[in-house]
Amino acid sequence: MIKEIHNNLISKKISAMELVKEYLKRAKKLNKKYNSFISFTDELAIENAKSVDEKIKKGENISYLAGIPFSIKDNILVKGYNATAGSKVLKNYISSYDADVVSFLKQEHALIIGKTNMDEFAMGASGEYSAFGRTKNPIDTDLVTGGSSSGSASSVASNQVIVSLGSDTGGSVRQPASFCSVVGFKPTYGKISRSGLIAMASSLDQIGIISNNVSDVAITLEAISKETQYDSTKKKFTNITDIKAINGLKGLRIGTPKTFLSHGIENEVLSRFNSSLQKLEKSGAKIIDIDLSILEYVVACYYIIMSAEASSNLARYTGIRYGRNREYFGNEVKKRIILGAYVLSSGYSDKYYKKARDVRNRILQSLNSAFENVDLIAMPTTPTRPFKPGERSKNPIAMYLEDIFTVSANLAGMPAISLPLSKDGISIQLMGPQWEDEKLLINAMGVEQLFKTKDQKIEIHKIQTT
Repeated sequence: MIKEIHNNLISKKISAMELVKEYLKRAKKLNKKYNSFISFTDELAIENAKSVDEKIKKGENISYLAGIPFSIKDNILVKGYNATAGSKVLKNYISSYDADVVSFLKQEHALIIGKTNMDEFAMGASGEYSAFGRTKNPIDTDLVTGGSSSGSASSVASNQVIVSLGSDTGGSVRQPASFCSVVGFKPTYGKISRSGLIAMASSLDQIGIISNNVSDVAITLEAISKETQYDSTKKKFTNITDIKAINGLKGLRIGTPKTFLSHGIENEVLSRFNSSLQKLEKSGAKIIDIDLSILEYVVACYYIIMSAEASSNLARYTGIRYGRNREYFGNEVKKRIILGAYVLSSGYSDKYYKKARDVRNRILQSLNSAFENVDLIAMPTTPTRPFKPGERSKNPIAMYLEDIFTVSANLAGMPAISLPLSKDGISIQLMGPQWEDEKLLINAMGVEQLFKTKDQKIEIHKIQTT
Protein backbone atom coordinates (compact mmCIF):
# COMPACT_ATOMS: atom_id res chain seq x y z
CA MET A 1 0.00 0.00 0.00
CA ILE A 2 2.82 2.44 0.85
CA LYS A 3 4.34 2.30 -2.63
CA GLU A 4 0.93 2.73 -4.25
CA ILE A 5 0.19 5.83 -2.17
CA HIS A 6 3.69 7.13 -2.89
CA ASN A 7 3.09 6.80 -6.63
CA ASN A 8 -0.27 8.56 -6.33
CA LEU A 9 1.38 11.43 -4.47
CA ILE A 10 4.27 11.99 -6.86
CA SER A 11 1.96 11.70 -9.89
CA LYS A 12 -0.32 14.25 -8.18
CA LYS A 13 -3.40 12.03 -8.33
CA ILE A 14 -3.89 13.03 -4.71
CA SER A 15 -2.25 15.53 -2.37
CA ALA A 16 -0.96 14.79 1.10
CA MET A 17 -3.43 17.36 2.45
CA GLU A 18 -6.36 15.58 0.83
CA LEU A 19 -5.04 12.31 2.18
CA VAL A 20 -4.66 13.49 5.76
CA LYS A 21 -8.10 15.11 5.80
CA GLU A 22 -9.72 11.93 4.51
CA TYR A 23 -7.94 9.71 7.02
CA LEU A 24 -8.58 12.02 9.97
CA LYS A 25 -12.25 12.20 9.00
CA ARG A 26 -12.45 8.43 8.65
CA ALA A 27 -10.57 7.73 11.88
CA LYS A 28 -12.69 10.10 13.95
CA LYS A 29 -15.88 8.58 12.57
CA LEU A 30 -14.79 4.96 13.00
CA ASN A 31 -13.32 5.64 16.43
CA LYS A 32 -16.87 5.89 17.75
CA LYS A 33 -17.35 2.30 16.63
CA TYR A 34 -13.96 0.72 17.40
CA ASN A 35 -12.39 2.96 20.08
CA SER A 36 -9.00 2.54 18.40
CA PHE A 37 -7.67 5.96 19.41
CA ILE A 38 -7.21 7.70 22.75
CA SER A 39 -6.32 11.04 21.14
CA PHE A 40 -5.71 12.62 17.74
CA THR A 41 -2.75 14.68 16.56
CA ASP A 42 -4.39 16.79 13.85
CA GLU A 43 -1.95 19.72 13.93
CA LEU A 44 1.10 17.49 13.60
CA ALA A 45 -0.42 15.51 10.72
CA ILE A 46 -1.55 18.62 8.84
CA GLU A 47 1.83 20.30 9.31
CA ASN A 48 3.64 17.33 7.79
CA ALA A 49 1.09 17.07 4.96
CA LYS A 50 1.81 20.68 4.02
CA SER A 51 5.54 19.92 3.96
CA VAL A 52 5.01 16.92 1.68
CA ASP A 53 2.89 18.89 -0.78
CA GLU A 54 5.41 21.73 -0.80
CA LYS A 55 8.27 19.33 -1.59
CA ILE A 56 6.29 17.77 -4.44
CA LYS A 57 5.37 21.22 -5.78
CA LYS A 58 9.07 22.13 -5.88
CA GLY A 59 9.91 18.92 -7.69
CA GLU A 60 11.87 17.52 -4.76
CA ASN A 61 12.10 13.83 -4.02
CA ILE A 62 10.02 12.46 -1.16
CA SER A 63 10.57 9.29 0.84
CA TYR A 64 8.24 6.31 0.70
CA LEU A 65 6.75 7.24 4.09
CA ALA A 66 6.08 10.88 3.19
CA GLY A 67 2.33 11.40 3.30
CA ILE A 68 1.58 7.94 4.74
CA PRO A 69 -1.01 7.94 7.57
CA PHE A 70 0.36 6.39 10.77
CA SER A 71 -0.97 5.76 14.26
CA ILE A 72 1.25 5.47 17.32
CA LYS A 73 0.58 3.37 20.41
CA ASP A 74 -0.01 5.61 23.41
CA ASN A 75 3.07 4.40 25.27
CA ILE A 76 5.36 5.89 22.59
CA LEU A 77 6.13 9.57 23.15
CA VAL A 78 5.09 12.27 20.67
CA LYS A 79 6.29 15.71 21.76
CA GLY A 80 3.50 18.05 22.85
CA TYR A 81 0.85 15.33 23.03
CA ASN A 82 -0.54 13.03 25.70
CA ALA A 83 1.12 9.70 26.45
CA THR A 84 -1.24 7.88 28.79
CA ALA A 85 -0.04 4.29 28.31
CA GLY A 86 -3.74 3.47 28.64
CA SER A 87 -3.72 4.46 32.32
CA LYS A 88 -5.45 7.05 34.49
CA VAL A 89 -2.11 7.47 36.25
CA LEU A 90 -0.75 9.29 33.19
CA LYS A 91 -3.96 10.79 31.81
CA ASN A 92 -2.60 14.35 32.10
CA TYR A 93 1.00 13.62 31.09
CA ILE A 94 2.23 15.58 28.05
CA SER A 95 5.37 14.32 26.33
CA SER A 96 8.28 16.78 26.42
CA TYR A 97 10.22 15.02 23.66
CA ASP A 98 9.79 12.59 20.79
CA ALA A 99 10.59 8.91 20.93
CA ASP A 100 13.38 8.08 18.48
CA VAL A 101 10.95 6.24 16.21
CA VAL A 102 8.67 9.29 16.13
CA SER A 103 11.61 11.57 15.30
CA PHE A 104 12.50 9.25 12.43
CA LEU A 105 8.90 9.28 11.13
CA LYS A 106 8.83 13.08 11.30
CA GLN A 107 12.08 13.21 9.30
CA GLU A 108 10.31 11.11 6.66
CA HIS A 109 7.26 13.44 6.78
CA ALA A 110 4.91 10.60 7.70
CA LEU A 111 1.44 11.70 8.80
CA ILE A 112 0.95 10.76 12.46
CA ILE A 113 -2.79 11.17 12.97
CA GLY A 114 -3.25 9.89 16.53
CA LYS A 115 -2.30 7.87 19.61
CA THR A 116 -3.89 4.45 19.89
CA ASN A 117 -5.71 2.69 22.68
CA MET A 118 -3.93 -0.09 24.58
CA ASP A 119 -4.08 -2.32 27.62
CA GLU A 120 -2.87 -0.31 30.61
CA PHE A 121 0.94 -0.06 30.66
CA ALA A 122 0.94 -2.74 27.93
CA MET A 123 -0.27 -5.38 30.40
CA GLY A 124 -2.92 -7.45 28.70
CA ALA A 125 -3.61 -9.78 25.81
CA SER A 126 -7.14 -8.74 24.91
CA GLY A 127 -7.51 -4.95 24.67
CA GLU A 128 -9.95 -5.02 27.60
CA TYR A 129 -7.69 -3.45 30.24
CA SER A 130 -7.51 0.17 29.10
CA ALA A 131 -8.64 2.98 31.38
CA PHE A 132 -10.25 4.47 28.26
CA GLY A 133 -12.49 1.53 27.40
CA ARG A 134 -11.89 -1.62 25.39
CA THR A 135 -10.90 -1.56 21.74
CA LYS A 136 -13.25 -3.38 19.37
CA ASN A 137 -12.25 -5.80 16.65
CA PRO A 138 -13.11 -4.73 13.08
CA ILE A 139 -13.60 -8.40 12.16
CA ASP A 140 -16.41 -8.65 14.71
CA THR A 141 -17.03 -5.98 17.35
CA ASP A 142 -18.29 -8.65 19.75
CA LEU A 143 -14.78 -10.14 19.87
CA VAL A 144 -11.61 -8.85 21.53
CA THR A 145 -8.82 -7.32 19.44
CA GLY A 146 -6.02 -8.93 21.40
CA GLY A 147 -3.45 -6.83 23.18
CA SER A 148 -1.72 -4.92 24.33
CA SER A 149 -1.38 -3.01 21.01
CA SER A 150 -5.14 -3.24 20.55
CA GLY A 151 -5.74 0.17 18.98
CA SER A 152 -2.78 -0.21 16.65
CA ALA A 153 -4.15 -3.45 15.19
CA SER A 154 -7.72 -2.15 15.09
CA SER A 155 -6.73 1.10 13.35
CA VAL A 156 -4.87 -0.77 10.60
CA ALA A 157 -7.51 -3.48 10.14
CA SER A 158 -10.27 -0.86 9.73
CA ASN A 159 -8.18 1.29 7.34
CA GLN A 160 -8.06 4.23 9.72
CA VAL A 161 -4.30 4.29 8.99
CA ILE A 162 -1.89 2.45 6.70
CA VAL A 163 0.70 1.55 9.35
CA SER A 164 0.85 1.63 13.14
CA LEU A 165 3.70 1.39 15.61
CA GLY A 166 3.08 -0.69 18.73
CA SER A 167 5.17 -2.30 21.42
CA ASP A 168 5.78 -6.02 21.84
CA THR A 169 6.92 -7.41 25.20
CA GLY A 170 5.51 -10.93 24.93
CA GLY A 171 3.45 -10.81 21.74
CA SER A 172 1.68 -7.47 22.07
CA VAL A 173 2.10 -6.60 18.38
CA ARG A 174 1.76 -10.08 16.87
CA GLN A 175 -1.21 -11.31 18.93
CA PRO A 176 -3.60 -8.40 18.18
CA ALA A 177 -2.39 -8.41 14.57
CA SER A 178 -3.44 -12.06 14.43
CA PHE A 179 -6.84 -11.46 16.03
CA CYS A 180 -7.50 -8.58 13.59
CA SER A 181 -6.12 -10.48 10.56
CA VAL A 182 -3.31 -8.06 9.71
CA VAL A 183 0.50 -8.37 9.69
CA GLY A 184 2.44 -7.84 12.93
CA PHE A 185 6.25 -7.74 13.18
CA LYS A 186 8.56 -7.77 16.20
CA PRO A 187 12.21 -7.12 15.28
CA THR A 188 15.36 -8.42 16.92
CA TYR A 189 15.90 -6.87 20.35
CA GLY A 190 18.04 -3.79 19.67
CA LYS A 191 17.02 -3.41 16.01
CA ILE A 192 14.80 -0.42 16.82
CA SER A 193 15.57 2.18 19.48
CA ARG A 194 13.37 2.03 22.60
CA SER A 195 14.15 5.62 23.59
CA GLY A 196 10.82 7.30 24.29
CA LEU A 197 8.94 4.05 24.89
CA ILE A 198 7.27 3.94 28.30
CA ALA A 199 8.95 0.86 29.72
CA MET A 200 7.12 -2.23 30.89
CA ALA A 201 9.87 -4.88 31.00
CA SER A 202 13.07 -3.39 29.64
CA SER A 203 14.84 -6.61 28.62
CA LEU A 204 11.77 -7.78 26.69
CA ASP A 205 10.21 -4.60 25.26
CA GLN A 206 10.60 -3.86 21.57
CA ILE A 207 8.79 -1.44 19.29
CA GLY A 208 7.05 -3.29 16.46
CA ILE A 209 5.10 -2.63 13.28
CA ILE A 210 1.53 -3.47 12.24
CA SER A 211 0.44 -3.13 8.60
CA ASN A 212 -1.51 -4.90 5.89
CA ASN A 213 1.48 -6.49 4.17
CA VAL A 214 5.13 -7.41 4.63
CA SER A 215 6.39 -4.85 2.11
CA ASP A 216 5.00 -2.00 4.24
CA VAL A 217 6.68 -3.52 7.30
CA ALA A 218 10.04 -3.58 5.49
CA ILE A 219 9.77 0.03 4.33
CA THR A 220 8.80 1.20 7.82
CA LEU A 221 11.51 -0.86 9.49
CA GLU A 222 14.21 0.81 7.40
CA ALA A 223 12.91 4.27 8.32
CA ILE A 224 12.74 3.70 12.08
CA SER A 225 15.81 1.54 12.65
CA LYS A 226 18.36 4.31 12.11
CA GLU A 227 21.33 5.04 14.35
CA THR A 228 20.68 6.82 17.65
CA GLN A 229 22.65 8.00 20.65
CA TYR A 230 19.76 7.49 23.05
CA ASP A 231 19.53 3.68 23.29
CA SER A 232 22.68 1.71 24.07
CA THR A 233 21.00 -1.57 23.04
CA LYS A 234 20.42 -0.28 19.50
CA LYS A 235 22.63 -1.98 16.93
CA LYS A 236 23.75 -1.22 13.36
CA PHE A 237 21.31 0.06 10.73
CA THR A 238 20.71 -1.92 7.51
CA ASN A 239 19.05 -0.80 4.26
CA ILE A 240 16.14 -3.11 3.41
CA THR A 241 13.58 -1.05 1.46
CA ASP A 242 13.95 -2.90 -1.82
CA ILE A 243 13.84 -6.47 -0.53
CA LYS A 244 11.75 -8.74 -2.69
CA ALA A 245 10.08 -12.06 -2.10
CA ILE A 246 12.23 -15.08 -2.82
CA ASN A 247 11.56 -16.89 -6.08
CA GLY A 248 9.31 -19.54 -4.62
CA LEU A 249 9.74 -21.43 -1.37
CA LYS A 250 11.70 -24.38 -2.73
CA GLY A 251 14.35 -25.54 -0.28
CA LEU A 252 13.20 -23.28 2.56
CA ARG A 253 13.67 -25.22 5.80
CA ILE A 254 10.81 -24.58 8.21
CA GLY A 255 11.02 -26.08 11.68
CA THR A 256 7.95 -26.72 13.78
CA PRO A 257 7.88 -28.06 17.37
CA LYS A 258 4.95 -30.43 16.87
CA THR A 259 5.00 -31.84 20.41
CA PHE A 260 4.86 -28.34 21.91
CA LEU A 261 1.90 -27.45 19.70
CA SER A 262 -0.35 -29.80 21.65
CA HIS A 263 -0.45 -27.34 24.57
CA GLY A 264 -3.96 -25.91 24.95
CA ILE A 265 -4.53 -25.13 21.29
CA GLU A 266 -8.00 -25.02 19.73
CA ASN A 267 -8.69 -27.78 17.23
CA GLU A 268 -9.61 -25.30 14.50
CA VAL A 269 -6.39 -23.32 14.99
CA LEU A 270 -4.25 -26.48 14.92
CA SER A 271 -6.09 -27.81 11.87
CA ARG A 272 -5.62 -24.53 9.99
CA PHE A 273 -1.95 -24.42 10.97
CA ASN A 274 -1.33 -28.00 9.82
CA SER A 275 -3.07 -27.23 6.53
CA SER A 276 -0.76 -24.25 6.08
CA LEU A 277 2.28 -26.49 6.60
CA GLN A 278 0.98 -28.89 3.96
CA LYS A 279 0.53 -25.99 1.56
CA LEU A 280 4.06 -24.77 2.26
CA GLU A 281 5.41 -28.27 1.68
CA LYS A 282 3.60 -28.54 -1.66
CA SER A 283 5.21 -25.24 -2.63
CA GLY A 284 8.68 -26.66 -2.11
CA ALA A 285 9.43 -25.87 1.51
CA LYS A 286 10.85 -28.59 3.72
CA ILE A 287 8.93 -29.05 7.00
CA ILE A 288 11.17 -30.33 9.80
CA ASP A 289 9.97 -31.50 13.21
CA ILE A 290 12.23 -29.94 15.86
CA ASP A 291 12.62 -30.67 19.56
CA LEU A 292 11.90 -27.57 21.62
CA SER A 293 10.66 -29.24 24.81
CA ILE A 294 12.15 -26.35 26.81
CA LEU A 295 9.30 -24.19 25.50
CA GLU A 296 6.88 -25.77 27.96
CA TYR A 297 8.44 -23.41 30.51
CA VAL A 298 8.20 -20.22 28.43
CA VAL A 299 5.02 -18.78 29.92
CA ALA A 300 6.11 -19.25 33.55
CA CYS A 301 9.59 -17.94 32.73
CA TYR A 302 8.18 -14.94 30.88
CA TYR A 303 5.67 -13.89 33.53
CA ILE A 304 8.25 -14.07 36.32
CA ILE A 305 10.80 -11.93 34.45
CA MET A 306 8.20 -9.56 32.99
CA SER A 307 6.46 -8.99 36.34
CA ALA A 308 9.77 -8.41 38.13
CA GLU A 309 10.92 -5.83 35.60
CA ALA A 310 7.48 -4.21 35.37
CA SER A 311 7.27 -3.91 39.15
CA SER A 312 10.59 -2.07 39.18
CA ASN A 313 9.67 0.17 36.23
CA LEU A 314 6.28 1.12 37.64
CA ALA A 315 7.80 2.03 41.02
CA ARG A 316 8.61 5.44 39.50
CA TYR A 317 4.94 6.45 39.45
CA THR A 318 4.90 7.92 42.94
CA GLY A 319 3.05 11.13 42.11
CA ILE A 320 6.18 13.19 42.75
CA ARG A 321 7.50 13.43 39.18
CA TYR A 322 5.18 11.29 37.06
CA GLY A 323 1.52 10.47 37.27
CA ARG A 324 -0.59 11.14 40.32
CA ASN A 325 -1.55 8.25 42.53
CA ARG A 326 -0.69 4.57 42.22
CA GLU A 327 -4.18 3.77 43.50
CA TYR A 328 -5.33 4.61 39.97
CA PHE A 329 -3.63 1.51 38.59
CA GLY A 330 -6.08 -1.03 37.17
CA ASN A 331 -6.42 -4.52 38.63
CA GLU A 332 -4.27 -6.25 36.00
CA VAL A 333 -1.39 -3.85 36.61
CA LYS A 334 -1.74 -4.26 40.38
CA LYS A 335 -1.61 -8.05 40.01
CA ARG A 336 1.63 -7.90 38.07
CA ILE A 337 3.22 -5.38 40.44
CA ILE A 338 2.42 -7.66 43.38
CA LEU A 339 3.77 -10.73 41.56
CA GLY A 340 6.92 -8.85 40.56
CA ALA A 341 7.55 -7.57 44.06
CA TYR A 342 7.06 -11.09 45.42
CA VAL A 343 9.52 -12.82 43.07
CA LEU A 344 12.13 -10.14 43.81
CA SER A 345 11.65 -10.22 47.57
CA SER A 346 14.24 -11.53 49.99
CA GLY A 347 14.17 -15.31 50.17
CA TYR A 348 12.29 -15.73 46.89
CA SER A 349 14.58 -14.08 44.34
CA ASP A 350 16.80 -17.17 44.02
CA LYS A 351 13.79 -19.48 43.95
CA TYR A 352 11.94 -17.66 41.18
CA TYR A 353 13.63 -14.72 39.45
CA LYS A 354 17.17 -16.09 39.15
CA LYS A 355 15.84 -19.50 38.13
CA ALA A 356 13.70 -17.86 35.45
CA ARG A 357 16.77 -16.07 34.11
CA ASP A 358 18.60 -19.40 33.89
CA VAL A 359 15.67 -20.93 32.00
CA ARG A 360 15.68 -17.93 29.67
CA ASN A 361 19.31 -18.66 28.76
CA ARG A 362 18.43 -22.30 28.08
CA ILE A 363 15.56 -21.21 25.83
CA LEU A 364 17.96 -19.03 23.83
CA GLN A 365 20.46 -21.89 23.54
CA SER A 366 17.75 -24.32 22.37
CA LEU A 367 16.47 -21.90 19.74
CA ASN A 368 19.98 -21.14 18.49
CA SER A 369 20.62 -24.88 18.18
CA ALA A 370 17.38 -25.32 16.23
CA PHE A 371 18.38 -22.58 13.79
CA GLU A 372 21.51 -24.53 12.87
CA ASN A 373 19.20 -26.87 10.94
CA VAL A 374 16.27 -24.67 9.89
CA ASP A 375 15.76 -21.24 8.33
CA LEU A 376 12.52 -20.41 10.13
CA ILE A 377 10.48 -21.71 13.05
CA ALA A 378 6.73 -21.77 12.44
CA MET A 379 3.98 -21.87 15.04
CA PRO A 380 0.44 -20.55 15.25
CA THR A 381 0.53 -16.96 16.51
CA THR A 382 -2.13 -17.70 19.11
CA PRO A 383 -3.61 -20.92 20.53
CA THR A 384 -7.19 -19.67 20.06
CA ARG A 385 -9.33 -17.56 17.80
CA PRO A 386 -10.50 -14.15 19.06
CA PHE A 387 -12.79 -14.61 22.05
CA LYS A 388 -15.58 -12.58 23.61
CA PRO A 389 -14.87 -9.84 26.18
CA GLY A 390 -14.92 -11.16 29.74
CA GLU A 391 -14.41 -14.78 28.67
CA ARG A 392 -10.90 -14.94 30.13
CA SER A 393 -11.21 -12.41 32.95
CA LYS A 394 -12.26 -15.02 35.52
CA ASN A 395 -9.43 -17.33 34.47
CA PRO A 396 -6.17 -15.32 34.34
CA ILE A 397 -4.13 -18.44 33.56
CA ALA A 398 -6.13 -18.97 30.36
CA MET A 399 -5.50 -15.33 29.46
CA TYR A 400 -1.76 -15.63 30.10
CA LEU A 401 -1.62 -18.79 27.97
CA GLU A 402 -2.68 -16.70 24.97
CA ASP A 403 1.02 -15.72 24.88
CA ILE A 404 2.34 -19.29 24.77
CA PHE A 405 3.55 -19.16 21.15
CA THR A 406 4.77 -15.56 21.09
CA VAL A 407 6.83 -15.06 24.27
CA SER A 408 9.78 -17.21 23.17
CA ALA A 409 10.78 -14.60 20.57
CA ASN A 410 10.92 -11.93 23.29
CA LEU A 411 12.82 -14.10 25.75
CA ALA A 412 15.37 -14.91 23.03
CA GLY A 413 15.41 -11.44 21.48
CA MET A 414 14.61 -12.89 18.04
CA PRO A 415 12.57 -11.40 15.19
CA ALA A 416 9.10 -12.81 14.53
CA ILE A 417 6.21 -11.97 12.25
CA SER A 418 2.52 -12.89 12.28
CA LEU A 419 0.83 -13.46 8.91
CA PRO A 420 -2.94 -13.99 8.59
CA LEU A 421 -4.11 -17.36 7.29
CA SER A 422 -7.71 -16.24 7.10
CA LYS A 423 -9.99 -13.31 7.76
CA ASP A 424 -11.25 -14.73 11.07
CA GLY A 425 -8.26 -14.14 13.33
CA ILE A 426 -6.07 -17.21 12.75
CA SER A 427 -2.44 -16.58 11.78
CA ILE A 428 0.91 -18.26 11.34
CA GLN A 429 3.97 -16.93 13.16
CA LEU A 430 7.42 -17.16 11.59
CA MET A 431 10.50 -16.64 13.77
CA GLY A 432 14.07 -16.15 12.60
CA PRO A 433 17.52 -16.01 14.24
CA GLN A 434 18.77 -12.83 15.91
CA TRP A 435 19.79 -10.08 13.46
CA GLU A 436 18.34 -11.87 10.45
CA ASP A 437 15.30 -9.59 10.27
CA GLU A 438 15.79 -8.90 6.56
CA LYS A 439 16.00 -12.60 5.71
CA LEU A 440 12.88 -13.24 7.79
CA LEU A 441 10.97 -10.54 5.90
CA ILE A 442 12.12 -11.87 2.52
CA ASN A 443 10.88 -15.36 3.43
CA ALA A 444 7.70 -13.91 4.94
CA MET A 445 6.93 -12.24 1.61
CA GLY A 446 7.04 -15.61 -0.09
CA VAL A 447 4.77 -17.15 2.54
CA GLU A 448 2.45 -14.12 2.39
CA GLN A 449 1.93 -14.61 -1.34
CA LEU A 450 0.90 -18.19 -0.67
CA PHE A 451 -1.66 -17.26 2.00
CA LYS A 452 -2.83 -13.89 0.72
CA THR A 453 -6.19 -13.30 2.40
CA LYS A 454 -7.21 -9.87 1.13
CA ASP A 455 -6.87 -7.61 -1.87
CA GLN A 456 -4.20 -5.13 -0.87
CA LYS A 457 -5.02 -2.65 -3.65
CA ILE A 458 -6.85 0.51 -2.63
CA GLU A 459 -7.91 3.54 -4.63
CA ILE A 460 -6.55 6.16 -2.28
CA HIS A 461 -8.33 9.05 -3.98
CA LYS A 462 -11.70 7.33 -3.53
CA ILE A 463 -11.59 6.55 0.18
CA GLN A 464 -15.06 6.44 1.65
CA THR A 465 -15.83 7.26 5.27
CA THR A 466 -18.88 5.05 5.50
